[in-house]
Amino acid sequence: MQAVKYASKTGSGSIITLTLFLLSLGITAFGQSTSSIEGQVTDQNGSVVTGAEIIVSSSAIAIHRKALTDDIGRYQIASLPVGEYRIDIRARGFKTQIVEVVRVEIGRPVRQNFELRLGDVSEQIIVTPNSNLMDQTTVSMGHIIDRQTVQQIPLNGRHFIDLGLLVPGSVTPPQNGNLSAPTRGQGMQAMNTAGNREDNVNYQINGINFNDLVNNIITMLPPISSIQEFMIDNSTFSAEYGRNSGSVVNIATRSGTNKYHGELIEFFRNDALDARNYFDFNSSKAQPFKRNQFGGSIGGPLVLPHFGEGGSTSSYDGKDRTFFFFAYEGLRQRQAVNLNTVVLSDQQRLAVTDPIVRKLIEFIPRANFIDSSGAARFVGVTPAKALVDQWSIDVSHNLNRDNRLHGYYAVQRDDRNEPTLLGNNLPGFGDVRRNLKQIFTINLTSVFNNTTVNEARFGFNRFSFRGTARASLNPRDSQIMNGISEPVELPQINVAGAFNFGGPRQVPQGRGDTSFVVSDTLSRLSGSHSIKAGGEYRRFFSNFFMTDVGLFNFPSIAAFNLGNANSFAITLPGTASSIAQTALD
Repeated sequence: MQAVKYASKTGSGSIITLTLFLLSLGITAFGQSTSSIEGQVTDQNGSVVTGAEIIVSSSAIAIHRKALTDDIGRYQIASLPVGEYRIDIRARGFKTQIVEVVRVEIGRPVRQNFELRLGDVSEQIIVTPNSNLMDQTTVSMGHIIDRQTVQQIPLNGRHFIDLGLLVPGSVTPPQNGNLSAPTRGQGMQAMNTAGNREDNVNYQINGINFNDLVNNIITMLPPISSIQEFMIDNSTFSAEYGRNSGSVVNIATRSGTNKYHGELIEFFRNDALDARNYFDFNSSKAQPFKRNQFGGSIGGPLVLPHFGEGGSTSSYDGKDRTFFFFAYEGLRQRQAVNLNTVVLSDQQRLAVTDPIVRKLIEFIPRANFIDSSGAARFVGVTPAKALVDQWSIDVSHNLNRDNRLHGYYAVQRDDRNEPTLLGNNLPGFGDVRRNLKQIFTINLTSVFNNTTVNEARFGFNRFSFRGTARASLNPRDSQIMNGISEPVELPQINVAGAFNFGGPRQVPQGRGDTSFVVSDTLSRLSGSHSIKAGGEYRRFFSNFFMTDVGLFNFPSIAAFNLGNANSFAITLPGTASSIAQTALD
């Protein structure tokens, strides 16, 4: 048998056609990662007030936007970043009204109506914001996980997706989900929502899709410190989200402000604080387990030094103009995975005469426990390590009062080993996997006038993976020479009801996927109608290779000792099937 390698390279492009829709009963959120403030202005008699000036401002990120009420007293200020704003409304013959704090959440328009009182415009009245307990502007079934929840609830593993379980209809995926169930206690990689599988969920960050298009799950989990808030929309979302049949998870990243702020974190777990596993008969103390998660973040106005002629120095002060937010998180985990495996007894070892089997039993530990049925077992541990580093940088720049540029980049390096992959239950086997994941988004918001806003976006995400065998063994060294000519690793060897070692069967393997997204959305308010048109182009590249070292199945330890496999299998290149021989007793 010869190890089989196959590789594939895929490139695809798609254009989501122009979408145009007219809504006469309400106004939608303008943009996936932003929102709007809208409403109607009347006097004390209920008559509409036209030409009233609405000013929405944020001293934190230096946004100052204006609008005028139309002939039916309506106004809208669209494409506002998530955050807190102040609203001032002025109209001739009426007192000025001020709402000091209005919270704008991702994808959820804020409706703020005003009832003006007669008086001089120099007089000011402080009013409370509308409660907005029910979203009257959209029909979506969205649930927002706000900044306070994201930043203050402690999470085992610091995966933001775990917070999705706070939303009705969201559950943990099954353990056999596609890399989605909790990984060594580090939190979920995906979730099932509203009755949909985890591979039906559409993930967006700052309006850019970042699904891994091969497995159709999230490409990477951005550092939770870099997330401002996110929304889970389970149904009736608009056409711009129409990629997947399931829910939409929409993330807004955390931006810097005019004030510097930061944090340092350290979370740890240690076996010194744990009790012994009740079923670990050979140890009087807890198995080794050490986890350290650490990191920090800082954000504020960007200040850059500038060196002029003659050695003079000055600096660029980004106050009111350029803001940054940087975050780093690291994980170091050393864990012992319990093994309890039926192995050869000392008598069975002495009875082996087949020279190949005698070589193979060198990889099988000796029994150290006899169970109640008299079976020889190996009870012990094997190490599983994880090393993760991830960084993110968010930069916002006010080009002028009407144009704002926002960029975000995140990268994650994830190195770990899985000792029990494909059923391996002996120490020393499994795989070593190295992942490099990246996300980049850039958004340009342009305000053309009081009623027209454009949002242009570009983004890409990249996933790079390489998996190798933890035990780099040459099959020839074990005298397995039935056509195997490449020093890759041992075939996967499985004995029914007992031990499984070698392989893993489908490594070495690797994958490199890159997705590009370009989109543009133009939004216009015309009376009681909201017109929104846009298009999106996606380009996806995929490179993949895999090596199949084969699989030997033995019906019993006795058959293994004699070298009598009842089946073997290996994937053939260019086909979707496998070849197998089976001997039946």
